[in-house]
Amino acid sequence: MNLHVDIALSHLAGRRRQTIVSLLGVVLGVAFFLAVSSLMRGSEKDFIKRLVDAAPHVTVSDELRTAPLQPAARVFAGGAVTVRNVKPLAERRGIRQYRQRLALIETLPGVRVAPVLVGQAIFSFAGRDEAVTLSGIVPQRMKGVSTIEEHMIAGSLDAVDADTNGIIIGTGLAAKLSLNMGKTISVVSPEGNVRVMRVVGIFRTGRVDYDDKQTFAQLKRVQAILDRPDVANAFVIQITDPYQARAVAARIEALIGYKSVSWQESNEDLLSTLVVRNVIMFSVVGAILLVAAFGIYNVISTVVLEKIRDIAILKSIGFQARDIRRIFLLEGALIGGGGSVAGMLLGSLLMRVIHSIQIRVPGQTDPIQLPTYWGIDQFAMAVAFALIAAVAAAYLPARKGGRVQPVDILRGAA
Repeated sequence: MNLHVDIALSHLAGRRRQTIVSLLGVVLGVAFFLAVSSLMRGSEKDFIKRLVDAAPHVTVSDELRTAPLQPAARVFAGGAVTVRNVKPLAERRGIRQYRQRLALIETLPGVRVAPVLVGQAIFSFAGRDEAVTLSGIVPQRMKGVSTIEEHMIAGSLDAVDADTNGIIIGTGLAAKLSLNMGKTISVVSPEGNVRVMRVVGIFRTGRVDYDDKQTFAQLKRVQAILDRPDVANAFVIQITDPYQARAVAARIEALIGYKSVSWQESNEDLLSTLVVRNVIMFSVVGAILLVAAFGIYNVISTVVLEKIRDIAILKSIGFQARDIRRIFLLEGALIGGGGSVAGMLLGSLLMRVIHSIQIRVPGQTDPIQLPTYWGIDQFAMAVAFALIAAVAAAYLPARKGGRVQPVDILRGAA
């Protein structure tokens, strides 16, 4: 094998300029592969982190995925008479026996769950009214399933336990109503209940709709305001592995019967867009390495043509066709391997440069740092793709070199 390597290196050294050009092609291909992949996958993971962490991995609502059949439809299936315009009886909405169902969900491994009562309310302050979403929470449980605590710029979730009339609002709503910490506001429910509550916390997530409309208060207080005592109409759930949310949601739905929606299901259109973007990205960076492979093919093809007499001599002294193929495949592997190592170094440098770039988005005060992904898998992918492309480019010339007939070549040279 050492002899094969020596011959391969001497061939590459004999055509130094072409070898360097091919080597640079692999180096730049691997470097740009890493830079582009790092930026694209970093932005994808940052987007999914914002999407996943800002929202529950699984949301259970007080709905059924398929509406149950009416008693008449069950008894007289396919009956000839249809009753129309019958107003159904008003029922108390919510997850029935929510504490027992909460306990069932908590038995699942790697699952954290919090009950929530979500309703609509009107906030009134200084002659101005705003419609908001009012969520009743248990702060200690909410901390385990939401990142809202990380976005608090004043106060904390625990403040709604310390002050039963406390309420937490977003910066958008605070700006609209000219509210700040300690101010009191009137909260009016659809049932006509009015409560005076005090601002004990303000958060800022950066999502305008959320900061403008979402509010939090103690679960028991919201139950009283909405006139729904001992009721929760949603469970918010976080799991250890967010990518298992779809399977966990299906298991929870089978366990308790209520509709369970994973974050993948609620964002299918966005996730499909990310898949298309990744296909485009890998196609583009793969094309760069493919172009580099043509350079390797050109170098080794030229070596085969120039060294055809040397190949004949090697075969005449006992080298087999597989030995000749191995020499030229080694040349491709040496270019691919050397280019991959240098490409990883250059790619890492480009990734650091990209990570240091900060962009100021119009309308935002804080600069945004470009996200990068440093996973070992993308380095392995870049090296594997480069080596496969290099060896594949060397295969055809190696095969041609292995088919050389020494008798014909040496006879013609004589």
